[in-house]
Amino acid sequence: MNGRARARHADAGPDDRSEGEPWWREAVVYEVYVKSFADGDGDGLGDLDGATARLDHLVSLGVDALWLTPCFPSPDRDGGYDVADYFRVADVYGGDPALERLIEAAHSRGIRILLDLVPNHCSTEHAWFRAALREPPGGTHRRRFLFRDGRGPNGDEPPNNWRSTFGGPAWTRVREADGTQGQWYLHLFDPGQADFDWRNPEVPAYFERVLRHWFGRGVDGFRVDVAHGLLKAPGLPDYDPELDLATPMTNQPDVHDVYRAWRALADGYLPGRELAFVAEAWAPTAADAAAYVRAGELHQAFYFDLVMRPWDAAQVRGSVQTGLEALGTVREEVLGENGELAWTLENHDVFRSVTRYGLLERTGPVPSEPHAAAVRPRGVADVELGRARARAAALFLLALPGPVYLYQGEELGLPEVLDLPDDRRQDPIARRGDGSDLGRDGCRVPLPWSADAPTFGFSPPDAHAEPWLPQPASFAALAADAQSDDPRSTLTLYRQALALRRERIVGAPRTVEWLDVAVRDDVVAYRRGDLVMATNFGAEPFVLPPSWGAVLLRSDGAEGRVLAGSSAVWLEAP
Repeated sequence: MNGRARARHADAGPDDRSEGEPWWREAVVYEVYVKSFADGDGDGLGDLDGATARLDHLVSLGVDALWLTPCFPSPDRDGGYDVADYFRVADVYGGDPALERLIEAAHSRGIRILLDLVPNHCSTEHAWFRAALREPPGGTHRRRFLFRDGRGPNGDEPPNNWRSTFGGPAWTRVREADGTQGQWYLHLFDPGQADFDWRNPEVPAYFERVLRHWFGRGVDGFRVDVAHGLLKAPGLPDYDPELDLATPMTNQPDVHDVYRAWRALADGYLPGRELAFVAEAWAPTAADAAAYVRAGELHQAFYFDLVMRPWDAAQVRGSVQTGLEALGTVREEVLGENGELAWTLENHDVFRSVTRYGLLERTGPVPSEPHAAAVRPRGVADVELGRARARAAALFLLALPGPVYLYQGEELGLPEVLDLPDDRRQDPIARRGDGSDLGRDGCRVPLPWSADAPTFGFSPPDAHAEPWLPQPASFAALAADAQSDDPRSTLTLYRQALALRRERIVGAPRTVEWLDVAVRDDVVAYRRGDLVMATNFGAEPFVLPPSWGAVLLRSDGAEGRVLAGSSAVWLEAP
């Protein structure tokens, strides 16, 4: 066993590990979309006690940490990403006591807990924003947000031409206390999500209090929502995507000052605790993404370029190589300890990989926003083909150096639910858009735990409400209990892969050596230490060279040295 591999014991705390790299450097983190993971009280919504009751599933899977999507009080205009109170857990999720129970139970099993921090914007129900509406322009509370006068003779036009990610203008005009039409406020997302002004020192001071509050409650870190968006260009200039190389809404150079302060805050808890941040930073280039993990900044940043790549050998290999090179540049140019790019293929904002990789042809309108077109493609999909490719992609991903994030249900091979009734969709992307983007509800459908139980075990048998989104009948065959004892199931594959990753990959040399594959441009292979990973992106079988070593694990469950199309293998190099 690798010297840095960590044994998992029922009584192991989150810091019970062997000496070596910090836990977050090659952790496997599991995203819990709280509303859809497990319903403990029968109201049709997932909650924290439901998550606690399912912890043993995550222990058997072999993950190192859980990222919980926002569970704070919220009007729920955007799945909880419109926070009304940052200092407590919403009653609908069980309140603060439920989080305390989850943290205690997770820590006793050697699993860390990350919360989801939403610092770019808050709900318009937040006390600060409500106070801002009662003030005249220029008031103390208004200066904490981006209120501006409108353009035109009567201020009837928005202050600039920025567009909301969810469709329509990024500005909403308010009615002043005297009943007249007044200023406009910026919201890069839903009108119920007002952007903070991070150039006002009261805002960063407020969020440092938020961080300290939850660190004091035992939380091990945060995923930072819209990490690239906190600072806007001074003056809030108009944006022309055909002329401007950089957007004035995101990735401003001084946003990194925020994260240097946060890293110093987290490091202040050493040596007793190893706290970590991961940035949701949609950056224009790999180098821009790597900038968030320079020495003294954040511990991890998602590498989203790979999520946007189709099932294509050259594109996937090229994306990984670009990310590794960008990270290498950060290591070379900056003295001190840098962070890591976090690999992932799914999250609560994108179509599930089973459906994306099974896409045979695009149909219907294409979203105008390039990211949406890539991560939520509409069309005809072959689910079985997509599942085979998703299983292979998992092996490709899990052997890479650095942390890996898994989205709940990925280990079950769930497809995107594309046929939700329009009246059940709740995502503001679907509600506010032009119909070209189905939105994100299809990847948020509640999980199936038990094939024969009502709601597939998502809610207790005596539940008094239906799940907040309907589950398809096809989920029965994919339920966790239906897969648990099946040696060929996707769940079994993930358990085997995570166990082997801990034993043979964590702590291995961090270099990736791409192996030469003669006359096959649809096969990608690389070596890390004594492990070889090979993926066949094509349709024709590929014979594994003897020099690559003995087979350890295959995504297709087959035997022998012939690697079928749309499959991957791990081998023990001689």
